[in-house]
Amino acid sequence: MSFKNYPMVSRVVFGRGSFNQLSEIIEPKRINTKAPFIYLVDDVFKGKSWITSRIPLSYKDELIYISTAEEPKTSQVDELVEQIILKHNERPSGIIGIGGGSILDLSKAVSILLTNEGEAKDYQGWDLVKNPAVYHVGIPTISGTGAEVSRTTVLTGPEKKLGINSDFTPFDQVILDPELTKDVPKDQWFYTGMDCYIHCVESLNGTYLNAFSQSYGEKAMELCKSIFLKSSLSDSDKDEKLMMASWHGGMSIAYSQVGVAHAMSYGLSFLLGTKHGIGNCIVFDHLGEFYPDDVALFKEMKKLNNIKLPQGICANLTDEEFDIMINVALSLEPLWENAVGKKWKQTITHEKLKSLYKLM
Repeated sequence: MSFKNYPMVSRVVFGRGSFNQLSEIIEPKRINTKAPFIYLVDDVFKGKSWITSRIPLSYKDELIYISTAEEPKTSQVDELVEQIILKHNERPSGIIGIGGGSILDLSKAVSILLTNEGEAKDYQGWDLVKNPAVYHVGIPTISGTGAEVSRTTVLTGPEKKLGINSDFTPFDQVILDPELTKDVPKDQWFYTGMDCYIHCVESLNGTYLNAFSQSYGEKAMELCKSIFLKSSLSDSDKDEKLMMASWHGGMSIAYSQVGVAHAMSYGLSFLLGTKHGIGNCIVFDHLGEFYPDDVALFKEMKKLNNIKLPQGICANLTDEEFDIMINVALSLEPLWENAVGKKWKQTITHEKLKSLYKLM
């Protein structure tokens, strides 16, 4: 039996105000004055000088604002790569992503496609990337997705929603500054935090579970409970704990896999464009038969934090549209095997998934 030799983020900085060290961290990685650092920044920060004024632009460095109104697409990655290649004579010294999971995933994907030929859709899957990515840095401004630590970058392609899972995907450097998460709206904070909680549930209940995944998953679960079930914590404490929960939740998937909620959420996202965090919540709310205790706890967290989920988003879909979602979900075989076991196809049928989607 051979074991996967996984890479991890090689360098990480944690602490309030650590974003101010960005220049001294990346400058030694500058290849030359013509090889720029490209900053991909969530456009929610446009005009927010408290963060943009601290981005250290010099020489031919470029800041690109990116809308996260939609989930990241393979076509979006291809457009960004082409834009960078056409504008700059030399390959960038590095890609620096500043934002939530969507921006972090785009940054990882762009860094890969700058050194690997073809289109982003060619690399959706497991271990398809041949060449190391350019140096890339992740700076999360919202916590929960685990994108800052994972070896995947989840993209919606022409035929499927699937990650570029590879040894070259993880960031070379991550800066964890809890101060950067201060302006996250309450509902978004909850949805993204629940992405972390659901990572833990699916990892800890999965058939792939092992001591490595379990140790990270249990710690992230403990942190999630302290954040979302107790009101005694200060906002700054919650920000710091959720940032670490996100890290541990992402790590719990490294030697494991996610499960039912993620598989079905990918279907919602592919057809309806539902954002990942809220999509996971909409699905998880109806998964009591798979994760009874954890779904009950999720409903309690919803109530305590005054969160109301959208209802009836699948109410008016045609049979063909249900088929599209179901086929996307069923294509994610490792997720189902982790959730249900090797014989998952005996119980996870087209009709089963349709009945669950109809509840949403």
